[in-house]
Amino acid sequence: MAGVASTLAKKRALAAGFGTNANAVPHLNQNFEALRAQQLSRGALFCDPAFPAAPESLGFNELGPASAKTRGVTWKRPGELCSRPEFIVGGATRTDICQGALGDCWLLAAIASLTLNDDVMARVVPRDQGFGGNYAGIFHFQFWQYGEWVDVVIDDRLPVKNGELMFVHSAEGSEFWSALLEKAYAKVNGCYEALSGGSTSEGFEDFTGGIAESYELKKAPPNMFQIIKMALDSGALLGCSIDITSAADSEAITRQKLVKGHAYSLTGAVEVNYCGQKQKLVRMRNPWGQVEWTGAWSDGSPEWKRVDPSERPDHDAEDGEFWMSFQEFLSQYSRIEICTLTPDTLTSDKVKRWAVNKFDGSWRKGSTAGGCRNNAYTFWMNPQFVVKLEDSDSTDNVDSCSFVVGLIQKNRRKLRKMGEDMNTIGFAIYEVPRECHGQGDVHLDKNFFLTHGQKARSETFINLREVSTRFHLPAGEYLIVPSTFEPNQDGDFCLRVFSERETDAQLCEDPVDAVIPNETVSDSEVDPSFRALFAKLAGSDMEISVSELSTILNRIVAKRADIKTDGFSQETCRIMVNIMDSSGDGKLGLGEFATLWKKIQRYLEIYKKNDMDKSGTMSTPEMRSALKEAGFTLNNSIHQILVARYAEADMTIDFDNFVACLLRLEMMFGVFKKIDEHKTGFIELNFFQWLTFTLI
Repeated sequence: MAGVASTLAKKRALAAGFGTNANAVPHLNQNFEALRAQQLSRGALFCDPAFPAAPESLGFNELGPASAKTRGVTWKRPGELCSRPEFIVGGATRTDICQGALGDCWLLAAIASLTLNDDVMARVVPRDQGFGGNYAGIFHFQFWQYGEWVDVVIDDRLPVKNGELMFVHSAEGSEFWSALLEKAYAKVNGCYEALSGGSTSEGFEDFTGGIAESYELKKAPPNMFQIIKMALDSGALLGCSIDITSAADSEAITRQKLVKGHAYSLTGAVEVNYCGQKQKLVRMRNPWGQVEWTGAWSDGSPEWKRVDPSERPDHDAEDGEFWMSFQEFLSQYSRIEICTLTPDTLTSDKVKRWAVNKFDGSWRKGSTAGGCRNNAYTFWMNPQFVVKLEDSDSTDNVDSCSFVVGLIQKNRRKLRKMGEDMNTIGFAIYEVPRECHGQGDVHLDKNFFLTHGQKARSETFINLREVSTRFHLPAGEYLIVPSTFEPNQDGDFCLRVFSERETDAQLCEDPVDAVIPNETVSDSEVDPSFRALFAKLAGSDMEISVSELSTILNRIVAKRADIKTDGFSQETCRIMVNIMDSSGDGKLGLGEFATLWKKIQRYLEIYKKNDMDKSGTMSTPEMRSALKEAGFTLNNSIHQILVARYAEADMTIDFDNFVACLLRLEMMFGVFKKIDEHKTGFIELNFFQWLTFTLI
C-alpha cells in the first residue's frame, strides 16, 4: 500500500512541474541549498551519510571491500590534494577528463561531448558552487533519470590510492569538476563499480534527457545524410569515432590526420554546387582543437576554388574543425551516435523541436511480464501503447512519417550489488485494426497477436539499458509492445517516442469497470432443502461463524479432484464473512450464507472453465480471462496488485484464493458504485468511512 501511495504522490509532483531541469527533484530528499547553508552556519564541512567515504561506495566485486584494488584506499578532499583547488579552470574542456582505474570510458566520452555545448553543460554542472567563500565541502549535479531531472548532492571526499585520485581526474591537477561529477553519477547508480561498462548513448541521455541512436556507418541507411541534416536542424548532439583494432591503435593518427579510437563531433552538413553537381559535405570537429583532416575538402584544399564564394562556409581556421565529403566520411569513420534533445533542452529558436511522448511502465512476473512474441500464450499481457501518426514529414516524395522509439530499463545498475544486471529487452510494432482506431481503452488480447504480424520491431533484443530504433511508416495508428525477451522477468521501464510532427500517443488499457450480477438471496427466498441444510450446519445460534465456514468449505473441496487448494484458511474465511456480513456481528445468517453459496457456485464454474490445461489450478494468464468472464475489466496496475496478493510462488492461483479475490473485487466495486450515486467517477469519504472500508 505504501508503494501505491508513493507512486501516486510522484505522479502529482510531476504534474505540478517538479522534475524539470529548472525544478529538479532532490535525490534522496537532500536539498543542496539547505545543506550548504547548514554547514556554513556550523563552520563544518559536509559529510554525506547517503554516500559515505566507505568501501560500500566503491563497489561489490572487483572494487569490493576485500579486493586488492581497494586495499590502501583513503578518501581526501581536494584541499588535501593540492594547495589551491579549483572547480573549473578556464572553462570545462576535454583535457579535464582523464580515465582512472575504472572501466567507464563510455561515461567519459559522454562527459567530453558535454563540454562542447555550454548550455547543456550548465544544466548538468550548476555554476553556483566552487572552492570560494561559500565552500562547505558540498557540491551538486543534475542528471536526467527516466523522465525527470534529479539534483544529486555529494561531499567532496574522493577515493585516493598511492597519493593520486583513483578514478576520473583532470590533466590540470588542481581542477576537480570532472572527478566530482563522476562521484555524483556513481551515487545515483549505487557505487563506483556499477559504472563499469556501458554505452556512450547512456551518458548522452542522462546529461541531456534526449534520445540516442547509433548507426554503423558501413551499414548506414540510404538516407543517412538526410538523417544527419534533420538531427542538426533539431539541435541534436552528434558524435563519431573510428574503430581501433588493437591497443596500439588508440589515438593513433592516420596518414590524413584522423585519430583512431577518438571521439569527434559532427557540427554541420551542407550541399554545394561543385563541377555541375551537388556535393554533400559534413563538418567535423576534433575536441583537441588541432590535428585536422588533410584530404579533399580540408582547410585550404583546391576543391573549394570550384565552389561559388556565396556557398563557401568557413573552412580555413586552425580550430580543429574541418569539412570532408560525405562519402569520405562514410568510408573513414566507423559509427555515429545521434542524441536528439528534448524541446525543453533547446534554447535557440532557430532549431526544429521534435515532439516527445513519454510513458513509464513495468513488467511484473505473472501479470505484465509476457516476454517476446515467441511466447504466444503470454505476449499479449505486456503493456501496450498506441501512437497515431498523421502528417508525413518525408522529403523524398514518399508518404511516410519518421519517428524514433526508445525503450529504457530503469535502475538496473543499482541491482548489480544484488547479483542482477540488465534484462534483455526490445519491442514490436503492430498496425492497429481499423475498427479499434481512436480507442485508447482497448488492451488487445491473445487472439489479435496470433492472427496479426508485426509491422516493425527494434533491431534486436539486447541486454543494454536502452534499445532505440528509427522508423518510417505510413500515416496510421500503431501499437508498440515493449517486453523482455523471456517472460516473467521483473523490471521497470520508460518508453519514449520522438517524432518530427506532433503525435498523439497513449497507454492502451482496458477501462476499469465491473458488471456484477445481483445474487442477493433474502431469508424468505431460501428453499426448504437449503434451509434444512443451513440449520444442520449453523447449530443452535442459527449463524455460521468464521471457523464453521472454514470447516464447511474445506469438507466440500476435499471431495473434489478437479480443483486444487490448500484449504480455506481462517483468514480467508474471515474476509469472506466480513464482506458478506451486513449486520456486523461477524457471522453469516441464512440469507447471507445462501448468497455466498450462490456466488461460490458461479465462481467454481468460471474457475473450471478457464483452467484450460485441467491442472486443478489457474495460471495468471488464465486468471485474467477468468476475471473478464466474471464481469471485471481491469488495467495492468490492478492485475499486478492481484497477482502479488493472491498468486502462489509458482504463479498459480488456488480456488480458495480465486474466491477471496472475486469477493473482494465485488465488494470494492459495489461500495464505490453505491456511494457514487450520480455516477461521476468520484466519491468523498471521511476518515471514519475510509477506515471502515479498508479494514474489511
